[in-house]
Amino acid sequence: MTTARRLPARDRLLQAADRVLFDRGIRTTPVDELLREAEVSAATLYAHFGSKDALVAETLRGRLADWRAVWDQHIVAAGDDMARLLAVFDALDSYRGDQRHPSRWCAFLAAATELPQAPDEITEVLAADTALLADRLLHLSRPLAGDRAQELADEVLVAYSGALAAFLRGSPRSPIEVGRRLARSAAEAHRRT
Repeated sequence: MTTARRLPARDRLLQAADRVLFDRGIRTTPVDELLREAEVSAATLYAHFGSKDALVAETLRGRLADWRAVWDQHIVAAGDDMARLLAVFDALDSYRGDQRHPSRWCAFLAAATELPQAPDEITEVLAADTALLADRLLHLSRPLAGDRAQELADEVLVAYSGALAAFLRGSPRSPIEVGRRLARSAAEAHRRT
């Protein structure tokens, strides 16, 4: 008979934060709740992270790395320039379906909304997520839109962000498909002739 090995305390804290904070709220979730979820003491939390904010930042870093990897896979699998640009929606669908990082919508937008004066360590991760989206969408827009690539990248970013926000509203029924359709229309309007 084998016994499942218990995850190290640091990993349990990260998993607890990932499960709870972006669904229930970062500021409204007391540290005690995270400690109960992770089955660790306050001393363990502070020994590994130093603060709740540092735990939030590290949890966001993990999500960002996983998101980037999923998006990378979809870009590589795409067969043409349009598919590479729209891969952000395929990646979003895969990422949400994975359930490793459950949340109602987007952990980065949730953190930015909830923490407008976030500590530097959280602000840096939020900025990295924004930079990844903005830079990559611009790069992927260039083959389709040429000199108007920034306009297209901005439009796709708004369609993507709108799809994320629609998960909170519960409407439309398929936010990812609607976002993809809007982004495709924008790309077709900007396509170089």
